[in-house]
Amino acid sequence: MNQSERRRYLIQELLNEQKEYSNYSIPEDSQGQKDLLRGLLNVRAPKMLSREFLKIQDEYLKEETEKKGITELADLTPVEQGIYLWQGDITTLRCDAIVNAANSGMTGCYAPNHKCIDNCIHTFAGAQLRYECAQMMKAQGHEEPTGQAKITKAYNLPCDYVLHTVGPIVSGRVTREDERLLASCYRSCLELAEKNSVRSIAFCCISTGVFHFPNERAAEIAVETVRRCKVETGSKIKVVFNVFKDLDKTIYERLLGANCAPAARA
Repeated sequence: MNQSERRRYLIQELLNEQKEYSNYSIPEDSQGQKDLLRGLLNVRAPKMLSREFLKIQDEYLKEETEKKGITELADLTPVEQGIYLWQGDITTLRCDAIVNAANSGMTGCYAPNHKCIDNCIHTFAGAQLRYECAQMMKAQGHEEPTGQAKITKAYNLPCDYVLHTVGPIVSGRVTREDERLLASCYRSCLELAEKNSVRSIAFCCISTGVFHFPNERAAEIAVETVRRCKVETGSKIKVVFNVFKDLDKTIYERLLGANCAPAARA
């Protein structure tokens, strides 16, 4: 199968499975097909899929990621001992683990084609990630508290693991409790990474999107917490501050006194 054939197969299987969408027709253009496939995966409940579906999905997702271009951590230059700054798509970074800014349900974003990091990571990891998260949450028996962390496989992402953390939701002015909880997200991820022998971790800008934590204060807390944890524990873990927006790039460059490494070109 080529990519077009894989995409059509996956869409048709999902349409057959989700009867409420069975009257949808498959678009002729590739972008329309990509949007429909992503949307169908986004809204799908966490359930098992056939081995054939997963095999074709995995082949499709890995080729799509390769087309976007994979950035190797080894190709980045640290801005200080063990700390990196990189602007790009975190789902294309090859390191030991990346951090997902999750919601308390921990099974990903269900809004079709939403551009949040939670949606992107679940989309390009594949349907297995949502299923693993759902099983983990079922065993836990309650929503994930803010400021803690969980670890899963990364499936079709270039990294090995995904660490999921729920950041604070800011309503109005930032409180000291908001700041404490955000710092706890970074600390919890670092502690969990160490327990699982993770040697490198990439942090997204936790809570700065739909959770409305101010970008500058969030970056200050991120840098302060990571630096403090590395000093206090003597950890040798490599930490990447991943930014996507130019605004965050500028803030982190100032805080770290460094120029940001550009994203790799496909």
